[in-house]
Amino acid sequence: MKAIVTGTSRGLGAAIATTLLERGIPVLGLARQHNPALTQPGAACTQTALDLSNPDALARWLADGEMARFLADEDAVLLINNAGTVAPVGPLGTQGSAAVAQAVSLNVAAPLMLADAFVTAAPAANDRRILHVSSGAARNAYAGWNVYCATKAALDHHARAVVEDGVPNLRICSLAPGVIDTDMQVQVRTSDEARFPARERFEALKRDGALVPPAVCAARLVGYLLSEAFGDSAVADLREVAPA
Repeated sequence: MKAIVTGTSRGLGAAIATTLLERGIPVLGLARQHNPALTQPGAACTQTALDLSNPDALARWLADGEMARFLADEDAVLLINNAGTVAPVGPLGTQGSAAVAQAVSLNVAAPLMLADAFVTAAPAANDRRILHVSSGAARNAYAGWNVYCATKAALDHHARAVVEDGVPNLRICSLAPGVIDTDMQVQVRTSDEARFPARERFEALKRDGALVPPAVCAARLVGYLLSEAFGDSAVADLREVAPA
């Protein structure tokens, strides 16, 4: 078994990669920057520096064939689309077209491009699994997060439609992981309240110790990803399918 994980430079992506490596599963990490913690002696981790918000750069990387070479002859393969951004935060008219395009590229175009290439790169695998890291924001609207909500909802519906495709030997799930203590949460708590009115709610989660450490979330997520139950539902919440 081998796994491809995006956004491995920090946060949940780094924790997922670490958890997989601890289980003896080689990882190909895709992120803008390498993570030195994943390159310890003996770690079966390959890291590729890649700006996933740049569709042209991602298309060139996919055409180079590194994914196919990494997955060659593997019977069981995993793709975890974790990389994402909450920016731009704010109502329409305050976001900026470039920031919107960058968010849609990273949150939607990259996962969909990788998913398509992943299936092509591992045609002989008897067990192919794709996990989109979604969000509760895909299912609940928040003022100031219209781009984030829309892009995460796109992943949910992509998973539903892929199930309808009936691709052989493929399981997929768009999974909301819960509220995790990552840099994204820091960004949320420091948002201008005028642009994100729900900021106080997220500040309270931090004060009350309700944020889940990335390592804890990653352990639950990987456990679910590798379980027989994975893919039974195209859209799920980790807190419901793998409770603490």
